[in-house]
Amino acid sequence: MLADFRGTGLSTGPHPMTFVRERLRGHDVLAAAELVNVPHGRRARVAGIVIVRQRPGTAKGFVFLTVEDETGFANAIITPARFDTHRKTILGLGALIIEGVVQNQDGVVSIKADRFLPLPGPTPTSLEPMTGIDISHDFH
Repeated sequence: MLADFRGTGLSTGPHPMTFVRERLRGHDVLAAAELVNVPHGRRARVAGIVIVRQRPGTAKGFVFLTVEDETGFANAIITPARFDTHRKTILGLGALIIEGVVQNQDGVVSIKADRFLPLPGPTPTSLEPMTGIDISHDFH
């Protein structure tokens, strides 16, 4: 599956997140589709493959990051200061665990992200973490 993504940017097999979901559940990481059930203002973790990083010129330095998992998409908002602090991780990893405060208002859900971790491989002894997948479209 990793070879498929590296070679073509896609895979015809199961979504890569299905291989790590059980490990993530043990660390309280929600699936993207579960975020809608998290009340506004609560902390949560979500994980996925980064599909887009945006830093619009009109956003005063804020970065918007979208990750995809086997259930859908999750959006993160990153303040300019947080981006500067975690720039290497945010830009360097193709798959992330994102932690922060959920903003759940009027059917629009996102995470105001403040912590970024590499996504582990499917087993504790995996030699290759999922972070090597890089299919994102950045800063457009």
